[in-house]
Amino acid sequence: MMRGYILAPIVFGLSASTALAAESGSGQNPSDKGARSQKVAVVRNTLRTTQSDHEASDEPEQVIVTGTRDPSQTAARSVSPITIIGGDRLRATGMTDIREALVQLSPSISREVNGSDQGAVVDALSLRGLNADQTLVLVNGKRRHTTAAIAVDASSQQGTTPVDLDMLPISAIDHIEILQDGAAAQYGSDAIAGVINVILKSNSHGLHMQATNGGYAAGDGFTTGENLNAGFALGQRGYVNISAEFKHQDRTQRTGIDPRTGRNNDLATGQPQVTRESIEANFGYHLTDQVELYGFGTFTHRDAERWAYLRAPSTAAADGLQGMYPNGFEPVETMPENDYGFTLGFRGKKLYGFDWDLSSTIGGDHDTLADYNSANADAYKETGYSPSRFYLGNYSNQQWTNNLDIRRGVDLPFLYRPLNIAFGGEYRRDTYSIGAGEPLSYYLSGAQGYQGETPENAVNSARHVAAAYIDLSTQIISRWRVDIAGRFEHYNDVGNARTGKISSRYDINKYIGFRGTASTGFRAPTLAEQNFAAFISSPNYATGQIAANSAAARALGSPGLRPETSTNFSVGMILNPLPRLHINVDAYTISIKHRIVDGGYASGARAIEAYAAAGVNTSGFAGDESAVSTNYFTNGANTRTTGLDITARYATDFGRFGKVDWDAAVNFNHTKVKDIAQTGEGNPVLNAQQISLMSTENPSNKLIFGGRWTLGKWDVAVHEIRYGHTTSNLTFVSGPNAFSTTEFYHQINRPRFVTNLEVGYQVLPQLHLALGGNNIGNAYPSRVPSFTADYNNNLYDTLSQQLSEEGGFYYLRADLKI
Repeated sequence: MMRGYILAPIVFGLSASTALAAESGSGQNPSDKGARSQKVAVVRNTLRTTQSDHEASDEPEQVIVTGTRDPSQTAARSVSPITIIGGDRLRATGMTDIREALVQLSPSISREVNGSDQGAVVDALSLRGLNADQTLVLVNGKRRHTTAAIAVDASSQQGTTPVDLDMLPISAIDHIEILQDGAAAQYGSDAIAGVINVILKSNSHGLHMQATNGGYAAGDGFTTGENLNAGFALGQRGYVNISAEFKHQDRTQRTGIDPRTGRNNDLATGQPQVTRESIEANFGYHLTDQVELYGFGTFTHRDAERWAYLRAPSTAAADGLQGMYPNGFEPVETMPENDYGFTLGFRGKKLYGFDWDLSSTIGGDHDTLADYNSANADAYKETGYSPSRFYLGNYSNQQWTNNLDIRRGVDLPFLYRPLNIAFGGEYRRDTYSIGAGEPLSYYLSGAQGYQGETPENAVNSARHVAAAYIDLSTQIISRWRVDIAGRFEHYNDVGNARTGKISSRYDINKYIGFRGTASTGFRAPTLAEQNFAAFISSPNYATGQIAANSAAARALGSPGLRPETSTNFSVGMILNPLPRLHINVDAYTISIKHRIVDGGYASGARAIEAYAAAGVNTSGFAGDESAVSTNYFTNGANTRTTGLDITARYATDFGRFGKVDWDAAVNFNHTKVKDIAQTGEGNPVLNAQQISLMSTENPSNKLIFGGRWTLGKWDVAVHEIRYGHTTSNLTFVSGPNAFSTTEFYHQINRPRFVTNLEVGYQVLPQLHLALGGNNIGNAYPSRVPSFTADYNNNLYDTLSQQLSEEGGFYYLRADLKI
């Protein structure tokens, strides 16, 4: 069966006349020209040698820095699958943040249809069907800090605190390198699915301004994004590049008719309202010919508002709040947020024959939680008064990372190319804290919508991480390259990790080559996973999280958390059958043990007892204990993910009719859950719904194909995206199985086609205008039955990672380059 699974897509790849276009960004520092010219010379010399019996390739070669520590490595000659997406191509999608742009461009990347609470605000993505925190994000090769806002509610991203890509200004990006291979042996924790490395612009001249404005076919969600990027020379020896950006998006509404009111007036489902301002700077200055001082940093402030579920007049009356809200009410959760990241370092060459890089990076995220248009029902019953606004608490994290990287090439007579030796170390300090809200936000039933953090939930935690690595790479013979890496890490809270990786590539000739990788990896439990606790009450249910290391969780059977470990295998084929046709085919399998899941589930009396041990009062649900549930994070299962990536690109020149750059890419992906752990009572820690969140919520396949046509001042880009089916196990909210933890509705979300179209015109040499649309046919996911949605508040399966529930988005973009 597996043979058919792989061969069919290979046939497609061999016949494809299109491919995913690899682009590099613009702008380079003049002071780096000599070094870059040397790199290009080395690359060209390598190409001539490895193709000694064929003519040298005339394709431009993009030097990469991700997944390798060889300064002359290129994407086309990489031993691992890597995709390069230029910053101009990101900005040309019409999307005003990085995640949404990547979803339009890469079939290996998906996103949740719609998150809940603070999880709806964070830009989390999945690579190869794995969780967002199983992909490592770097900026200029340095580890980026994660968000402090944890995804609380049940979803495929539950429990994750990934890097929030929306905190990086899209205008600052030169290009992004996506390594689709395990890389924990090279970079440490989190790089199980792969690595996304954001390379910032470093041009020392020029001004680029862009404005994008658009909205959805439904008539809501107006979005505006304005950004500016400028480069300046620092004398003759350096550069500074600066970006500033503003973004605002209005909320959208994707709910149905509420049977309590007979109107479509529940605003809970849809994208939140967000206003963001961000700045970025990247600089480098050569102190001497061999030593450079460099640094880069970002600061972003974001205000977000998320509507909770509607409390209709009947619900308000049942809660005793008719005197305060006679017409009902809908709480609004707010999350003002400050995010920052700064790196400063020195790098040099030829110090006793070694290249070196010494850097320090500090970054953090601080979230303040509040809500308004709310109430504390118990306080109102007791005193006749309740505030309508509440301070709910705060979440903060900070990461301080220090790196020393050393490299040199050593000539050995028995090797075709010098042995590239790289080694180094890292020290990191992570901190995470939860601050309590005001007393009335958590008193008895607490604030409606999102209960405040209690003093019992408040925490200040920290840990220390030390690591050392070695990386060896060389060309053994003219067409055979081998890379080997090993890493040791020590966490003072969860112990040690040892990882290794070996990659190899053999080019038979310039038309065909093969590559493969075997590696081990790990992901340490985050401080949020170990310490987060919260309680959320809705009109007819209550749920929440108990800290995995707490006495309450241990009473339910929690053994505490240990790291996830992984084993990755991949094999690939590189085909160049025609001068301008390039095809990559890569199959992979990723086995993960001890996956951290929100699987310590309890409901009814046991959940109420656990909440009581944690200091949470659930008296408001005393008459319906079955509507009260709780979870804790645990190492709940092992999984195996298998898949296939195929990319191709082909350039055609039609003379006076213009040029077309065709591209196509497809990802096939399947995850199997096995070896499910048990609770202390002998029950599985995962139910059918939680299993589907890990295994079938991600599209079984995703295809992107199309092209970009240019003729004179005109350019037209058309791409079709096909999302494969997903399946979910949805909770019944009415009928005999209401809120059951064993019986679920099996939802099938059928495949969907989406068309993206953009037409551009170069009005002036400096000004380009474009009119476009993503999902111009206004496609939506499959509808879900009303008995799986409280008061018809969800029309679509929000747990799925298929296409967005927002529908068609249409925009106008202006680019001015001076």
